[in-house]
Amino acid sequence: MARPQMMAPICLVENHNDQLSVNQTAIEILDNISQPVVVVAIVGLYRTGKSYLMNRLAEQNHGFPLGSTVQSETKGIWMWCVPHPTKPNHTLVLLDTEGLGDVEKGDSKNDSWIFALAVLLSSTFVYNSMGTINHQALEQLHYVTELTELIRAKSSPNPDGIKNSTEFVSFFPDFIWAVRDFMLELQIDGKSITEDEYLENALKLIPGVNPRVQASNLPRECIRHFFPKRKCFVFDQPTRDKALLRKLETISEEQLDPMFLEQTRAFVSFIFTHGKIKTLREGIKVTGNRLGTLVTTYVDAINNGAVPCLDDAVTTLAQRENSAAVQKAAEHYSEQMDQRLMLPTDTLQELLDVHTACEKEAIAVFMEHSFKDENQQFQKKLLELIEEKKRMFMLKNEEASDQYCQEELNRLSKAFVENISTFSVPGGHRLYMEMREKIEHDYWQVPRKGVKASEVFQRFLQSQATIENSILKADTALTAGEEVIAEERAQKEAAEKEQELLRQKQEEQQQLLEAQEKSHKENHEQLRIKLIHERDQLIEDHKIILENQLQHQKSWLEEGFKKKSEEMCGEIQRLKSDIEEMERTAAPLCTVL
Repeated sequence: MARPQMMAPICLVENHNDQLSVNQTAIEILDNISQPVVVVAIVGLYRTGKSYLMNRLAEQNHGFPLGSTVQSETKGIWMWCVPHPTKPNHTLVLLDTEGLGDVEKGDSKNDSWIFALAVLLSSTFVYNSMGTINHQALEQLHYVTELTELIRAKSSPNPDGIKNSTEFVSFFPDFIWAVRDFMLELQIDGKSITEDEYLENALKLIPGVNPRVQASNLPRECIRHFFPKRKCFVFDQPTRDKALLRKLETISEEQLDPMFLEQTRAFVSFIFTHGKIKTLREGIKVTGNRLGTLVTTYVDAINNGAVPCLDDAVTTLAQRENSAAVQKAAEHYSEQMDQRLMLPTDTLQELLDVHTACEKEAIAVFMEHSFKDENQQFQKKLLELIEEKKRMFMLKNEEASDQYCQEELNRLSKAFVENISTFSVPGGHRLYMEMREKIEHDYWQVPRKGVKASEVFQRFLQSQATIENSILKADTALTAGEEVIAEERAQKEAAEKEQELLRQKQEEQQQLLEAQEKSHKENHEQLRIKLIHERDQLIEDHKIILENQLQHQKSWLEEGFKKKSEEMCGEIQRLKSDIEEMERTAAPLCTVL
Protein backbone atom coordinates (compact mmCIF):
# COMPACT_ATOMS: atom_id res chain seq x y z
CA MET A 1 0.00 0.00 0.00
CA ALA A 2 1.45 3.35 -1.00
CA ARG A 3 1.90 5.66 1.93
CA PRO A 4 3.72 8.91 2.70
CA GLN A 5 6.93 8.51 4.69
CA MET A 6 6.82 9.75 8.29
CA MET A 7 9.15 12.73 8.54
CA ALA A 8 9.35 12.59 12.34
CA PRO A 9 8.41 10.31 15.23
CA ILE A 10 4.99 10.41 16.87
CA CYS A 11 3.90 9.32 20.33
CA LEU A 12 2.33 5.86 20.14
CA VAL A 13 1.62 5.17 23.82
CA GLU A 14 1.14 8.32 25.89
CA ASN A 15 2.04 8.38 29.57
CA HIS A 16 0.27 11.08 31.56
CA ASN A 17 0.51 10.92 35.32
CA ASP A 18 1.51 7.27 35.09
CA GLN A 19 -1.64 6.46 33.07
CA LEU A 20 -1.09 4.88 29.67
CA SER A 21 -3.22 5.70 26.63
CA VAL A 22 -2.98 4.98 22.91
CA ASN A 23 -2.55 7.87 20.47
CA GLN A 24 -5.19 7.28 17.79
CA THR A 25 -3.28 9.32 15.20
CA ALA A 26 -0.38 6.89 15.51
CA ILE A 27 -2.79 3.94 15.22
CA GLU A 28 -4.20 5.44 12.01
CA ILE A 29 -0.66 5.59 10.61
CA LEU A 30 -0.16 1.90 11.43
CA ASP A 31 -3.59 1.04 9.99
CA ASN A 32 -2.38 2.33 6.61
CA ILE A 33 0.65 0.03 6.60
CA SER A 34 -0.18 -3.36 5.10
CA GLN A 35 3.47 -4.38 4.77
CA PRO A 36 5.17 -6.75 7.25
CA VAL A 37 6.97 -4.82 9.98
CA VAL A 38 10.38 -5.23 11.59
CA VAL A 39 9.92 -3.69 15.03
CA VAL A 40 12.95 -2.47 17.00
CA ALA A 41 12.31 -1.23 20.55
CA ILE A 42 14.93 0.26 22.84
CA VAL A 43 14.70 0.53 26.63
CA GLY A 44 17.09 1.55 29.36
CA LEU A 45 17.73 4.06 32.12
CA TYR A 46 16.94 7.66 31.24
CA ARG A 47 19.74 9.87 29.92
CA THR A 48 21.72 6.93 28.44
CA GLY A 49 21.58 7.89 24.75
CA LYS A 50 18.82 5.54 23.55
CA SER A 51 17.34 8.08 21.15
CA TYR A 52 20.63 8.64 19.34
CA LEU A 53 20.81 4.98 18.31
CA MET A 54 17.19 5.03 17.14
CA ASN A 55 17.81 8.10 15.00
CA ARG A 56 20.73 6.29 13.38
CA LEU A 57 18.43 3.35 12.60
CA ALA A 58 16.12 5.85 10.91
CA GLU A 59 19.23 7.03 9.01
CA GLN A 60 18.72 10.51 10.43
CA ASN A 61 20.73 12.73 12.76
CA HIS A 62 17.65 13.92 14.57
CA GLY A 63 14.05 12.90 15.11
CA PHE A 64 13.71 11.26 18.48
CA PRO A 65 14.53 14.02 21.00
CA LEU A 66 17.98 13.54 22.55
CA GLY A 67 17.84 16.17 25.24
CA SER A 68 20.84 17.69 26.98
CA THR A 69 19.68 17.94 30.57
CA VAL A 70 19.07 15.52 33.42
CA GLN A 71 15.34 15.66 32.66
CA SER A 72 13.91 12.75 30.68
CA GLU A 73 12.79 13.84 27.21
CA THR A 74 10.77 10.82 26.06
CA LYS A 75 7.47 10.07 27.78
CA GLY A 76 5.59 6.89 26.94
CA ILE A 77 6.58 5.11 23.74
CA TRP A 78 7.39 7.04 20.56
CA MET A 79 7.16 5.51 17.10
CA TRP A 80 8.88 6.20 13.80
CA CYS A 81 7.88 4.15 10.73
CA VAL A 82 10.34 4.24 7.82
CA PRO A 83 10.81 2.08 4.70
CA HIS A 84 13.17 -0.76 5.58
CA PRO A 85 16.59 0.10 4.07
CA THR A 86 17.46 -3.49 3.05
CA LYS A 87 14.13 -5.33 2.87
CA PRO A 88 11.92 -4.08 0.02
CA ASN A 89 8.19 -3.92 0.79
CA HIS A 90 8.86 -4.04 4.53
CA THR A 91 8.48 -1.26 7.08
CA LEU A 92 10.94 -0.61 9.90
CA VAL A 93 9.08 0.47 13.02
CA LEU A 94 11.29 2.11 15.65
CA LEU A 95 10.00 2.36 19.22
CA ASP A 96 11.83 4.67 21.62
CA THR A 97 10.70 4.29 25.22
CA GLU A 98 10.84 6.71 28.11
CA GLY A 99 13.79 6.24 30.42
CA LEU A 100 13.49 3.69 33.18
CA GLY A 101 14.11 4.86 36.72
CA ASP A 102 13.03 8.47 36.09
CA VAL A 103 12.98 10.22 39.47
CA GLU A 104 10.04 12.37 38.32
CA LYS A 105 7.74 9.35 38.13
CA GLY A 106 5.33 8.62 40.90
CA ASP A 107 4.83 4.92 40.23
CA SER A 108 7.70 2.51 39.54
CA LYS A 109 5.16 -0.03 38.23
CA ASN A 110 4.81 2.25 35.22
CA ASP A 111 8.39 1.41 34.21
CA SER A 112 7.56 -2.29 34.33
CA TRP A 113 4.60 -1.83 31.97
CA ILE A 114 6.70 0.21 29.50
CA PHE A 115 9.33 -2.55 29.59
CA ALA A 116 6.71 -5.29 29.10
CA LEU A 117 5.06 -3.41 26.20
CA ALA A 118 8.44 -3.01 24.47
CA VAL A 119 8.99 -6.77 24.76
CA LEU A 120 5.48 -7.59 23.51
CA LEU A 121 5.58 -5.27 20.51
CA SER A 122 9.13 -5.71 19.22
CA SER A 123 10.92 -8.29 17.12
CA THR A 124 14.30 -6.91 18.22
CA PHE A 125 14.60 -5.66 21.79
CA VAL A 126 17.55 -3.40 22.61
CA TYR A 127 18.54 -2.86 26.25
CA ASN A 128 20.73 0.23 26.56
CA SER A 129 23.00 0.69 29.60
CA MET A 130 26.08 2.66 30.62
CA GLY A 131 29.55 1.55 31.60
CA THR A 132 29.79 -2.21 31.99
CA ILE A 133 27.60 -5.29 32.41
CA ASN A 134 28.14 -5.81 36.10
CA HIS A 135 26.13 -6.66 39.19
CA GLN A 136 24.62 -3.16 39.32
CA ALA A 137 23.68 -3.21 35.63
CA LEU A 138 21.93 -6.57 36.08
CA GLU A 139 20.11 -5.31 39.18
CA GLN A 140 18.84 -2.36 37.12
CA LEU A 141 17.42 -4.91 34.68
CA HIS A 142 15.14 -6.33 37.37
CA TYR A 143 12.17 -5.64 35.05
CA VAL A 144 12.98 -8.85 33.18
CA THR A 145 12.32 -10.85 36.36
CA GLU A 146 8.76 -9.47 36.47
CA LEU A 147 7.76 -10.55 32.96
CA THR A 148 5.95 -13.71 34.08
CA GLU A 149 3.76 -11.49 36.27
CA LEU A 150 3.19 -8.87 33.56
CA ILE A 151 2.60 -11.10 30.51
CA ARG A 152 0.61 -14.25 29.91
CA ALA A 153 0.94 -16.48 26.88
CA LYS A 154 -2.44 -18.13 27.39
CA SER A 155 -5.77 -17.10 28.85
CA SER A 156 -5.35 -19.52 31.77
CA PRO A 157 -2.68 -18.45 34.31
CA ASN A 158 0.59 -20.37 34.27
CA PRO A 159 1.35 -21.76 37.73
CA ASP A 160 4.92 -22.76 36.89
CA GLY A 161 6.19 -19.20 36.40
CA ILE A 162 9.70 -18.90 35.04
CA LYS A 163 10.28 -22.66 34.88
CA ASN A 164 7.78 -22.95 32.07
CA SER A 165 9.17 -20.16 29.91
CA THR A 166 8.78 -22.15 26.69
CA GLU A 167 5.58 -20.35 25.72
CA PHE A 168 7.25 -16.96 26.10
CA VAL A 169 10.31 -17.95 24.06
CA SER A 170 8.07 -18.73 21.09
CA PHE A 171 7.09 -15.08 20.67
CA PHE A 172 9.68 -13.03 22.55
CA PRO A 173 12.02 -10.80 20.48
CA ASP A 174 15.73 -11.17 19.87
CA PHE A 175 17.75 -9.45 22.60
CA ILE A 176 20.56 -6.91 22.09
CA TRP A 177 22.48 -5.40 24.99
CA ALA A 178 24.02 -2.06 23.98
CA VAL A 179 26.71 -0.99 26.46
CA ARG A 180 27.45 2.74 26.16
CA ASP A 181 30.61 4.62 27.22
CA PHE A 182 32.44 1.30 27.55
CA MET A 183 35.93 1.91 28.95
CA LEU A 184 37.25 -1.62 29.57
CA GLU A 185 39.33 -3.96 27.43
CA LEU A 186 37.39 -6.94 26.05
CA GLN A 187 39.52 -9.53 27.82
CA ILE A 188 39.09 -12.42 30.26
CA ASP A 189 42.15 -13.82 31.98
CA GLY A 190 44.34 -11.92 29.53
CA LYS A 191 42.63 -13.38 26.45
CA SER A 192 40.70 -11.23 23.99
CA ILE A 193 36.99 -11.97 23.74
CA THR A 194 34.15 -10.86 21.50
CA GLU A 195 31.33 -8.62 22.61
CA ASP A 196 28.98 -11.62 22.59
CA GLU A 197 31.37 -13.62 24.75
CA TYR A 198 31.53 -10.68 27.13
CA LEU A 199 27.73 -10.77 27.47
CA GLU A 200 27.54 -14.54 27.91
CA ASN A 201 30.24 -14.43 30.56
CA ALA A 202 28.32 -11.73 32.42
CA LEU A 203 25.18 -13.88 32.32
CA LYS A 204 26.83 -16.92 33.91
CA LEU A 205 25.21 -17.83 37.21
CA ILE A 206 27.07 -17.31 40.45
CA PRO A 207 27.46 -20.60 42.40
CA GLY A 208 25.72 -20.68 45.75
CA VAL A 209 22.32 -21.15 47.32
CA ASN A 210 21.98 -18.25 49.75
CA PRO A 211 19.17 -15.75 49.04
CA ARG A 212 21.49 -12.92 47.96
CA VAL A 213 23.16 -15.12 45.34
CA GLN A 214 19.79 -16.40 44.11
CA ALA A 215 18.46 -12.84 43.87
CA SER A 216 21.57 -11.83 41.90
CA ASN A 217 21.18 -14.79 39.56
CA LEU A 218 17.49 -14.22 38.83
CA PRO A 219 17.87 -11.54 36.11
CA ARG A 220 20.67 -13.59 34.52
CA GLU A 221 18.49 -16.67 34.51
CA CYS A 222 15.50 -14.77 33.12
CA ILE A 223 17.49 -13.28 30.24
CA ARG A 224 18.84 -16.70 29.35
CA HIS A 225 15.38 -18.29 29.57
CA PHE A 226 13.39 -15.66 27.73
CA PHE A 227 15.90 -14.53 25.12
CA PRO A 228 17.77 -17.46 23.55
CA LYS A 229 18.93 -15.21 20.71
CA ARG A 230 21.27 -12.65 22.27
CA LYS A 231 23.78 -10.15 20.91
CA CYS A 232 26.02 -7.51 22.48
CA PHE A 233 27.47 -4.23 21.22
CA VAL A 234 29.83 -1.99 23.16
CA PHE A 235 30.28 1.69 22.33
CA ASP A 236 33.05 4.12 23.20
CA GLN A 237 32.06 7.62 24.25
CA PRO A 238 30.84 9.61 21.23
CA THR A 239 33.28 12.39 22.11
CA ARG A 240 35.26 13.61 25.10
CA ASP A 241 33.96 17.12 24.56
CA LYS A 242 30.99 17.73 26.89
CA ALA A 243 29.83 20.71 24.87
CA LEU A 244 29.58 18.53 21.75
CA LEU A 245 27.78 15.79 23.70
CA ARG A 246 24.96 18.25 24.37
CA LYS A 247 24.33 18.78 20.63
CA LEU A 248 24.86 15.39 18.97
CA GLU A 249 21.90 16.14 16.68
CA THR A 250 23.66 19.00 14.94
CA ILE A 251 27.37 18.17 14.88
CA SER A 252 29.03 16.44 11.92
CA GLU A 253 30.36 12.88 12.03
CA GLU A 254 33.92 14.26 11.76
CA GLN A 255 33.50 15.68 15.26
CA LEU A 256 32.67 12.26 16.74
CA ASP A 257 35.10 9.59 17.86
CA PRO A 258 35.94 7.32 14.85
CA MET A 259 35.68 4.16 16.98
CA PHE A 260 32.22 5.22 18.20
CA LEU A 261 31.12 5.81 14.60
CA GLU A 262 32.43 2.40 13.55
CA GLN A 263 30.62 0.71 16.45
CA THR A 264 27.41 2.56 15.64
CA ARG A 265 27.60 1.50 11.99
CA ALA A 266 28.12 -2.12 13.04
CA PHE A 267 25.08 -1.93 15.32
CA VAL A 268 22.90 -0.39 12.59
CA SER A 269 24.12 -2.84 9.94
CA PHE A 270 23.42 -5.82 12.18
CA ILE A 271 19.82 -4.75 12.83
CA PHE A 272 19.19 -3.94 9.17
CA THR A 273 20.53 -7.37 8.17
CA HIS A 274 19.35 -9.62 11.00
CA GLY A 275 16.30 -7.82 12.42
CA LYS A 276 13.40 -10.17 11.78
CA ILE A 277 9.76 -9.55 10.93
CA LYS A 278 7.58 -9.33 14.01
CA THR A 279 5.95 -12.75 14.13
CA LEU A 280 3.40 -14.24 16.50
CA ARG A 281 3.10 -17.91 17.28
CA GLU A 282 2.28 -20.28 14.42
CA GLY A 283 4.13 -18.01 12.00
CA ILE A 284 1.57 -15.17 11.97
CA LYS A 285 3.43 -12.24 10.39
CA VAL A 286 2.60 -8.84 11.87
CA THR A 287 1.80 -5.99 9.49
CA GLY A 288 1.45 -2.35 10.47
CA ASN A 289 -2.31 -2.58 10.91
CA ARG A 290 -1.94 -5.75 12.97
CA LEU A 291 0.65 -4.03 15.17
CA GLY A 292 -1.83 -1.22 15.82
CA THR A 293 -4.41 -3.75 17.01
CA LEU A 294 -1.85 -5.36 19.33
CA VAL A 295 -0.89 -2.00 20.84
CA THR A 296 -4.52 -1.12 21.56
CA THR A 297 -5.33 -4.56 22.96
CA TYR A 298 -2.33 -4.65 25.31
CA VAL A 299 -2.79 -1.08 26.61
CA ASP A 300 -6.53 -1.66 27.16
CA ALA A 301 -5.69 -4.78 29.20
CA ILE A 302 -3.21 -2.83 31.35
CA ASN A 303 -5.67 0.02 31.94
CA ASN A 304 -8.36 -2.48 32.92
CA GLY A 305 -6.10 -3.93 35.57
CA ALA A 306 -5.52 -7.15 33.64
CA VAL A 307 -2.33 -8.82 32.44
CA PRO A 308 -1.71 -8.56 28.67
CA CYS A 309 -2.32 -11.99 27.21
CA LEU A 310 -0.93 -13.05 23.85
CA ASP A 311 -3.73 -15.50 23.14
CA ASP A 312 -6.38 -12.85 23.87
CA ALA A 313 -4.55 -10.34 21.66
CA VAL A 314 -4.26 -12.86 18.82
CA THR A 315 -7.97 -13.71 19.18
CA THR A 316 -8.87 -10.01 18.98
CA LEU A 317 -6.54 -9.64 16.01
CA ALA A 318 -8.01 -12.70 14.32
CA GLN A 319 -11.59 -11.43 14.73
CA ARG A 320 -10.69 -8.13 13.10
CA GLU A 321 -8.44 -9.61 10.42
CA ASN A 322 -10.78 -12.44 9.52
CA SER A 323 -13.76 -10.09 9.21
CA ALA A 324 -11.67 -7.90 6.90
CA ALA A 325 -10.50 -11.01 5.01
CA VAL A 326 -14.12 -12.07 4.41
CA GLN A 327 -14.93 -8.60 3.06
CA LYS A 328 -11.80 -8.49 0.89
CA ALA A 329 -12.47 -11.97 -0.54
CA ALA A 330 -16.15 -11.23 -1.19
CA GLU A 331 -15.25 -8.00 -2.98
CA HIS A 332 -12.68 -9.89 -5.07
CA TYR A 333 -15.37 -12.38 -6.08
CA SER A 334 -17.80 -9.61 -7.10
CA GLU A 335 -15.15 -7.66 -9.03
CA GLN A 336 -13.95 -10.71 -10.94
CA MET A 337 -17.49 -11.86 -11.76
CA ASP A 338 -18.31 -8.38 -13.07
CA GLN A 339 -15.18 -8.36 -15.22
CA ARG A 340 -15.45 -11.88 -16.63
CA LEU A 341 -19.19 -12.30 -17.17
CA MET A 342 -20.82 -11.03 -20.33
CA LEU A 343 -24.53 -11.06 -19.55
CA PRO A 344 -26.51 -12.86 -20.60
CA THR A 345 -24.35 -15.98 -20.64
CA ASP A 346 -25.19 -18.48 -23.34
CA THR A 347 -25.82 -21.21 -20.77
CA LEU A 348 -26.08 -21.57 -17.01
CA GLN A 349 -22.96 -23.76 -17.09
CA GLU A 350 -20.99 -20.86 -18.57
CA LEU A 351 -21.92 -18.72 -15.56
CA LEU A 352 -21.18 -21.56 -13.11
CA ASP A 353 -17.73 -22.11 -14.64
CA VAL A 354 -16.87 -18.44 -14.12
CA HIS A 355 -18.34 -18.60 -10.61
CA THR A 356 -16.20 -21.62 -9.73
CA ALA A 357 -12.99 -19.89 -10.89
CA CYS A 358 -13.85 -16.65 -9.07
CA GLU A 359 -14.85 -18.47 -5.89
CA LYS A 360 -11.57 -20.39 -5.90
CA GLU A 361 -9.66 -17.11 -6.14
CA ALA A 362 -11.79 -15.53 -3.40
CA ILE A 363 -11.11 -18.44 -1.05
CA ALA A 364 -7.39 -18.07 -1.79
CA VAL A 365 -7.59 -14.36 -0.93
CA PHE A 366 -9.35 -15.24 2.34
CA MET A 367 -6.78 -17.91 3.19
CA GLU A 368 -3.94 -15.45 2.59
CA HIS A 369 -5.36 -12.80 4.93
CA SER A 370 -6.96 -14.93 7.66
CA PHE A 371 -5.65 -16.97 10.56
CA LYS A 372 -6.93 -18.84 13.60
CA ASP A 373 -10.36 -19.23 11.99
CA GLU A 374 -11.72 -21.53 14.70
CA ASN A 375 -14.21 -24.07 13.31
CA GLN A 376 -13.97 -22.24 9.96
CA GLN A 377 -16.47 -19.71 11.30
CA PHE A 378 -15.35 -16.93 8.94
CA GLN A 379 -14.79 -19.17 5.94
CA LYS A 380 -18.37 -20.43 6.24
CA LYS A 381 -19.55 -16.82 6.41
CA LEU A 382 -17.61 -16.09 3.23
CA LEU A 383 -19.14 -19.08 1.45
CA GLU A 384 -22.60 -17.89 2.47
CA LEU A 385 -21.82 -14.42 1.10
CA ILE A 386 -20.50 -15.86 -2.16
CA GLU A 387 -23.57 -18.08 -2.48
CA GLU A 388 -25.78 -15.03 -2.00
CA LYS A 389 -23.77 -13.07 -4.57
CA LYS A 390 -23.92 -16.02 -6.99
CA ARG A 391 -27.73 -16.04 -6.71
CA MET A 392 -27.75 -12.31 -7.47
CA PHE A 393 -25.57 -12.85 -10.55
CA MET A 394 -27.87 -15.69 -11.64
CA LEU A 395 -30.87 -13.42 -11.19
CA LYS A 396 -29.17 -10.64 -13.18
CA ASN A 397 -28.28 -13.18 -15.83
CA GLU A 398 -31.91 -14.35 -16.07
CA GLU A 399 -33.17 -10.75 -16.23
CA ALA A 400 -30.64 -9.89 -18.95
CA SER A 401 -31.60 -13.02 -20.91
CA ASP A 402 -35.30 -12.38 -20.50
CA GLN A 403 -34.98 -8.76 -21.63
CA TYR A 404 -32.73 -9.60 -24.58
CA CYS A 405 -34.94 -12.49 -25.77
CA GLN A 406 -38.08 -10.42 -25.45
CA GLU A 407 -36.53 -7.57 -27.43
CA GLU A 408 -35.37 -9.94 -30.19
CA LEU A 409 -38.74 -11.70 -30.30
CA ASN A 410 -40.54 -8.35 -30.47
CA ARG A 411 -38.29 -7.34 -33.35
CA LEU A 412 -38.85 -10.59 -35.26
CA SER A 413 -42.63 -10.66 -34.67
CA LYS A 414 -43.36 -6.96 -35.15
CA ALA A 415 -44.82 -7.27 -38.67
CA PHE A 416 -46.53 -10.54 -37.72
CA VAL A 417 -48.36 -8.96 -34.74
CA GLU A 418 -49.23 -5.76 -36.56
CA ASN A 419 -50.84 -7.72 -39.43
CA ILE A 420 -52.52 -10.45 -37.38
CA SER A 421 -55.96 -9.49 -38.74
CA THR A 422 -54.88 -10.45 -42.26
CA PHE A 423 -54.93 -14.16 -41.27
CA SER A 424 -58.69 -14.14 -40.63
CA VAL A 425 -59.43 -15.31 -44.16
CA PRO A 426 -59.90 -18.67 -45.85
CA GLY A 427 -56.51 -20.44 -45.76
CA GLY A 428 -55.33 -17.93 -43.15
CA HIS A 429 -54.36 -20.57 -40.58
CA ARG A 430 -51.77 -22.08 -42.93
CA LEU A 431 -50.32 -18.62 -43.64
CA TYR A 432 -50.35 -17.88 -39.90
CA MET A 433 -48.41 -21.09 -39.09
CA GLU A 434 -45.87 -20.48 -41.85
CA MET A 435 -45.20 -16.99 -40.53
CA ARG A 436 -44.98 -18.17 -36.90
CA GLU A 437 -42.62 -21.03 -37.80
CA LYS A 438 -40.37 -18.54 -39.63
CA ILE A 439 -40.31 -16.35 -36.51
CA GLU A 440 -39.41 -19.43 -34.42
CA HIS A 441 -36.67 -20.40 -36.86
CA ASP A 442 -35.17 -16.91 -36.91
CA TYR A 443 -35.48 -16.63 -33.11
CA TRP A 444 -33.40 -19.74 -32.47
CA GLN A 445 -30.75 -18.46 -34.87
CA VAL A 446 -30.14 -15.44 -32.62
CA PRO A 447 -26.87 -16.08 -30.71
CA ARG A 448 -26.36 -15.93 -26.89
CA LYS A 449 -30.00 -15.61 -25.92
CA GLY A 450 -29.22 -17.15 -22.57
CA VAL A 451 -31.04 -19.21 -19.97
CA LYS A 452 -34.49 -17.67 -20.52
CA ALA A 453 -34.67 -18.36 -24.26
CA SER A 454 -37.12 -21.27 -24.05
CA GLU A 455 -39.25 -19.66 -21.36
CA VAL A 456 -39.61 -16.40 -23.30
CA PHE A 457 -40.61 -18.24 -26.47
CA GLN A 458 -43.03 -20.37 -24.49
CA ARG A 459 -44.68 -17.19 -23.20
CA PHE A 460 -44.97 -16.00 -26.80
CA LEU A 461 -46.67 -19.25 -27.83
CA GLN A 462 -49.05 -19.02 -24.87
CA SER A 463 -49.93 -15.46 -25.83
CA GLN A 464 -50.75 -16.73 -29.36
CA ALA A 465 -52.92 -19.68 -28.27
CA THR A 466 -56.21 -17.76 -28.21
CA ILE A 467 -55.35 -15.90 -31.41
CA GLU A 468 -54.46 -19.14 -33.22
CA ASN A 469 -57.69 -20.76 -32.07
CA SER A 470 -59.68 -17.77 -33.34
CA ILE A 471 -57.94 -17.91 -36.73
CA LEU A 472 -58.52 -21.66 -36.85
CA LYS A 473 -62.25 -21.23 -36.22
CA ALA A 474 -62.48 -18.49 -38.84
CA ASP A 475 -60.67 -20.44 -41.55
CA THR A 476 -63.54 -21.71 -43.75
CA ALA A 477 -61.07 -23.46 -46.05
CA LEU A 478 -60.48 -26.17 -43.37
CA THR A 479 -62.72 -29.21 -42.99
CA ALA A 480 -63.95 -30.19 -39.54
CA GLY A 481 -61.44 -33.06 -39.45
CA GLU A 482 -58.54 -30.79 -40.40
CA GLU A 483 -59.59 -28.35 -37.71
CA VAL A 484 -59.54 -31.10 -35.07
CA ILE A 485 -56.13 -32.27 -36.27
CA ALA A 486 -54.79 -28.69 -36.13
CA GLU A 487 -56.13 -28.25 -32.57
CA GLU A 488 -54.56 -31.55 -31.45
CA ARG A 489 -51.24 -30.57 -33.05
CA ALA A 490 -51.27 -27.22 -31.24
CA GLN A 491 -52.00 -28.91 -27.90
CA LYS A 492 -49.29 -31.53 -28.47
CA GLU A 493 -46.80 -28.85 -29.45
CA ALA A 494 -47.60 -26.83 -26.32
CA ALA A 495 -47.20 -29.93 -24.14
CA GLU A 496 -43.86 -30.75 -25.75
CA LYS A 497 -42.65 -27.19 -25.17
CA GLU A 498 -43.70 -27.45 -21.51
CA GLN A 499 -41.81 -30.75 -21.19
CA GLU A 500 -38.75 -29.24 -22.83
CA LEU A 501 -38.88 -26.33 -20.37
CA LEU A 502 -39.20 -28.72 -17.43
CA ARG A 503 -36.28 -30.83 -18.71
CA GLN A 504 -34.15 -27.69 -19.03
CA LYS A 505 -34.93 -26.63 -15.46
CA GLN A 506 -34.04 -30.10 -14.17
CA GLU A 507 -30.80 -30.00 -16.09
CA GLU A 508 -29.97 -26.59 -14.65
CA GLN A 509 -30.76 -27.88 -11.15
CA GLN A 510 -28.35 -30.76 -11.71
CA GLN A 511 -25.70 -28.33 -12.90
CA LEU A 512 -26.18 -26.27 -9.73
CA LEU A 513 -25.80 -29.36 -7.54
CA GLU A 514 -22.64 -30.44 -9.38
CA ALA A 515 -21.19 -26.93 -9.11
CA GLN A 516 -21.96 -26.89 -5.38
CA GLU A 517 -20.23 -30.25 -4.90
CA LYS A 518 -17.22 -29.06 -6.91
CA SER A 519 -17.12 -25.88 -4.84
CA HIS A 520 -17.26 -27.87 -1.60
CA LYS A 521 -14.33 -30.05 -2.68
CA GLU A 522 -12.28 -27.05 -3.77
CA ASN A 523 -12.91 -25.19 -0.51
CA HIS A 524 -12.11 -28.31 1.46
CA GLU A 525 -8.83 -28.78 -0.44
CA GLN A 526 -7.71 -25.18 0.09
CA LEU A 527 -8.54 -25.47 3.79
CA ARG A 528 -6.64 -28.76 4.03
CA ILE A 529 -3.55 -27.18 2.44
CA LYS A 530 -3.74 -24.21 4.84
CA LEU A 531 -4.13 -26.47 7.87
CA ILE A 532 -1.15 -28.53 6.76
CA HIS A 533 0.90 -25.34 6.34
CA GLU A 534 -0.15 -24.11 9.80
CA ARG A 535 0.66 -27.49 11.35
CA ASP A 536 4.07 -27.56 9.66
CA GLN A 537 4.74 -24.05 10.98
CA LEU A 538 3.72 -25.13 14.47
CA ILE A 539 6.04 -28.14 14.30
CA GLU A 540 8.86 -25.89 13.10
CA ASP A 541 8.20 -23.47 16.00
CA HIS A 542 8.32 -26.35 18.47
CA LYS A 543 11.56 -27.67 16.97
CA ILE A 544 13.21 -24.24 17.32
CA ILE A 545 12.07 -24.03 20.94
CA LEU A 546 13.31 -27.58 21.58
CA GLU A 547 16.72 -26.73 20.11
CA ASN A 548 16.89 -23.65 22.36
CA GLN A 549 15.96 -25.73 25.40
CA LEU A 550 18.56 -28.39 24.59
CA GLN A 551 21.21 -25.70 24.16
CA HIS A 552 20.09 -24.13 27.41
CA GLN A 553 20.29 -27.45 29.22
CA LYS A 554 23.77 -28.07 27.83
CA SER A 555 24.91 -24.64 29.09
CA TRP A 556 23.67 -25.36 32.61
CA LEU A 557 25.54 -28.65 32.60
CA GLU A 558 28.77 -27.10 31.31
CA GLU A 559 28.59 -24.41 34.00
CA GLY A 560 28.17 -26.97 36.74
CA PHE A 561 24.46 -26.45 37.46
CA LYS A 562 23.47 -30.10 37.15
CA LYS A 563 20.23 -29.69 39.10
CA LYS A 564 18.98 -26.92 36.80
CA SER A 565 19.90 -29.05 33.81
CA GLU A 566 17.92 -31.97 35.19
CA GLU A 567 14.91 -29.72 35.94
CA MET A 568 14.60 -29.07 32.21
CA CYS A 569 14.27 -32.77 31.32
CA GLY A 570 10.49 -32.82 31.83
CA GLU A 571 9.86 -29.79 29.61
CA ILE A 572 12.20 -31.13 26.91
CA GLN A 573 10.46 -34.50 26.94
CA ARG A 574 7.06 -32.80 26.69
CA LEU A 575 8.25 -30.82 23.66
CA LYS A 576 9.56 -33.98 21.98
CA SER A 577 6.26 -35.76 22.64
CA ASP A 578 4.27 -32.82 21.24
CA ILE A 579 6.37 -32.80 18.06
CA GLU A 580 6.01 -36.58 17.64
CA GLU A 581 2.24 -36.35 18.14
CA MET A 582 1.89 -33.53 15.58
CA GLU A 583 3.98 -35.43 13.03
CA ARG A 584 2.06 -38.66 13.71
CA THR A 585 -1.33 -37.03 13.16
CA ALA A 586 -0.17 -35.18 10.03
CA ALA A 587 -1.34 -37.79 7.49
CA PRO A 588 -5.05 -37.94 8.41
CA LEU A 589 -5.31 -34.17 8.78
CA CYS A 590 -8.72 -33.31 7.39
CA THR A 591 -11.52 -31.00 8.41
CA VAL A 592 -15.11 -31.16 7.17
CA LEU A 593 -16.47 -27.73 6.37
